[in-house]
Amino acid sequence: MLHIENQDVKKRILEGNFGLEKESLRIKQDGTLSHSPHPFTDDAHIVKDFCENQTEINTSVHTSAKEAIEELEFHNRRIYERLESLPEREYLWLFSNPPYIQNESDIPVAVFEKAQISKTAYREYLSAKYGRYKMTFSGIHVNYSFSEKLLEADFKYQKETDYQEYKNQFYLDLAQRMAAYGWLLVAVTAASPLLDSSFVEKGIYDQDVFTGMASVRCGEMGYWNEFAPILDYRNISAYADSIRKYVDMGLLKAASELYYPIRLKPAGENDLESLCRNGVNHIELRMFDLNPLVSAGVEEMDIIFAQLLMVWLAATPNRPFSEKDQIQAVQNFKNAARYDLKTVNILTPDGEIYSVAHAALKVIEMMKEFYGGLSLDVDEILQFEYEKFTDADNRYAWKIRKQFGDGYVKKGLEFVKERGKSDA
Repeated sequence: MLHIENQDVKKRILEGNFGLEKESLRIKQDGTLSHSPHPFTDDAHIVKDFCENQTEINTSVHTSAKEAIEELEFHNRRIYERLESLPEREYLWLFSNPPYIQNESDIPVAVFEKAQISKTAYREYLSAKYGRYKMTFSGIHVNYSFSEKLLEADFKYQKETDYQEYKNQFYLDLAQRMAAYGWLLVAVTAASPLLDSSFVEKGIYDQDVFTGMASVRCGEMGYWNEFAPILDYRNISAYADSIRKYVDMGLLKAASELYYPIRLKPAGENDLESLCRNGVNHIELRMFDLNPLVSAGVEEMDIIFAQLLMVWLAATPNRPFSEKDQIQAVQNFKNAARYDLKTVNILTPDGEIYSVAHAALKVIEMMKEFYGGLSLDVDEILQFEYEKFTDADNRYAWKIRKQFGDGYVKKGLEFVKERGKSDA
């Protein structure tokens, strides 16, 4: 817990580091998925994800959301330039939900060779277990770490004896709190209300499918395991063991198969052994939809809001987080992915039941009070998110349904072709 009564902590409260990951599908001019090999080889910033035609941008670490987004846009332009120059012109699909899918051969598992060949085998396993169609969902992952100077100041103030142990527990407590409140980020960033009929019925194209979700990938049809994980936040070893037990039980092939919206990650190699050995380096938020309404694919104010939510939670005492609470947290995430947030409820950490919209307003009001007490000028960002729940027309999903409904792929394709110019 951050102790904001200490001036060294208080003055650094918003110091942190941002890194972004952005997944997107490459498509052909007719709106079907590309069949060409990944066009960026040996590029640390533009790689392939599940399938060969799904690019993933990885930015460097930056001290502001603005800088991270600027790098994201730089790599977007690099991709546009390359796709313009291909023998058969391609485009980057700007939505979280895929365009036309003809069949599973449209979704070729990413090919890795030599020392990385196991990555292809792992993707084949995922393909068999979850189906390839689901793997076409794309999104944004936000990686955040609190500044070392901030954590060192808090560590010193608490008179702890082991800094890495303190840091691990700090992030474990934050991950637990984000599991309880992270549904709010689903609600404010949901931007994928429409599917093409080819996603749900083979060979049927150009019929919009609306499932009642604002974010299909974060809802019941999206990235979830077949069980609600129960994680142990007491210490880093217990946390790793609580994930490893699902691997030992055969419910997961590897820890990376745990499709949970929040992950704790070490620096360097991302596995449980490294996490225990080297400690937590940052927290990863995996619930952001691609936002086609902004050029980067993610709105800067949403990233800063995520930071503000984490800072507020980090400065708030922990509540008990029982197994029942953890199971409910998963359902809260799914409910927050709905289109009409006034018709679906969540159970809050204090045991109250509210509509998602009402619960969101209550949380943001508490955040306003917290930051007002710190005299920090974040009112514009908090109000920006607040108004998504006082008027649903301010939510991305509602705007996208109005703009791209009655022809999701056709309208989206026109939009993508205009945006996909390298000089845009």
